[in-house]
Amino acid sequence: MHENIFQKEYLCIIEGILDKKSGMIDLPIARKPGSIIERYVNSAGQSSRTIYKVVKEFENYSLVKCILETGRTHQIRVHFSHIGHPLLGDTLYGNPSNLISRQALHSYRISFIHPITKKEQSFTCSLPQDMQNLI
Repeated sequence: MHENIFQKEYLCIIEGILDKKSGMIDLPIARKPGSIIERYVNSAGQSSRTIYKVVKEFENYSLVKCILETGRTHQIRVHFSHIGHPLLGDTLYGNPSNLISRQALHSYRISFIHPITKKEQSFTCSLPQDMQNLI
């Protein structure tokens, strides 16, 4: 993990419609003062980069694919909340939702080069039913 040889891909459902349909959110993340859980965007934080692409738009929310260049705690949640599009159902960084009982975030693909065989390994996991129902 420290050598950054893993590529982690996520699908999330965010509130609203993004103006820019793909890009990178490059904002540093730090631990929020007085909290052991919550993080926030702060210039004194660690470098944090999330590459995103809108997969599908709905009336009031969007399905977004995210690739992490860094792996900070709550990175996707913090980044999208900071730009005004929190994850659907994220009660820590956004708003509760009557459409889903948790944050709409799913790690759907991980890939890496196997340290012994040197062959690329890739594993995927289907979208959970609650997120499929939203789509």
